[in-house]
Amino acid sequence: MDSLIHDLQHVTIRRISVSEMDNNVYLLTSKATGAQLLIDAADDLPAIQQLLSDASADTTAAPRLELIATTHQHWDHVRALAALVEATGAPTVAGTDDAGVLPVAVSRTLEHGDRVAVDGFELTAVHLRGHTPGSIAFVYQDADGPAHIFSGDSLFPGGVGNTQKDAARFNQLIDDVTERLFDAYPDQSFVHPGHGKPTTLGAERPHLEEWRARGW
Repeated sequence: MDSLIHDLQHVTIRRISVSEMDNNVYLLTSKATGAQLLIDAADDLPAIQQLLSDASADTTAAPRLELIATTHQHWDHVRALAALVEATGAPTVAGTDDAGVLPVAVSRTLEHGDRVAVDGFELTAVHLRGHTPGSIAFVYQDADGPAHIFSGDSLFPGGVGNTQKDAARFNQLIDDVTERLFDAYPDQSFVHPGHGKPTTLGAERPHLEEWRARGW
C-alpha cells in the first residue's frame, strides 16, 4: 500500500500504521531540499526506515531526516523513538510538559504557538492539554490549500482523546480543541490523528456541543 497521502506543491505527506495499536507515523518531506520531519516514531523501526526510503522518491535533493516530533508521552507513540534517534542522529522536539518522561533526551521543548522549522517548511505547535499535560498538535499550513493538523491523540473522528473520565481533564481538552483548533482553522483543514483514519474540522465541527454534553 502506497504511504503517500498528500502530494502538495512544496511538501509530501506520507503515513504508515504500525503496531497492534494502529499507530500512525507521519513523514513530511520538502520537495525542494529533501529535508524530512517525522511525527511519532511509534513502533517498528524497520517500517519507519522503509517509510524514509520510500520518501526519497518525493524530492530531487538528497533526503535527510532533520527532526523527529512527538505528539505526546504515551508509550505506544514512542516505542521506536530511541532506536530511530540512534540510527539517524536526528534531534527531537516534544511538548514541555511531556518531554521529561520520553525515552530520549529531547533536543527542544515546545510551548503553545512555537514554530518548528526544517529546511523548506515549518510547523506550528498547538498545545492541547488534557489527554496528557504536554500533548502537542503540529500544524502545517499549506500555502496553496488547507492546513494539515497532526493531532496526536487529542482529536479523532467522532471525539476528543481519552481523559479517563476525569471531568477537569475533559473540560480542558474540549476547551483547547475548540479554541485552538476549531476556532483557529477553517473547515477544510485536514485532521491526521494518532490512530485510525483522517477527518476534517468541517466534518467534526457540528458535533462539538454533543461531545461536550456527553463528557467524552
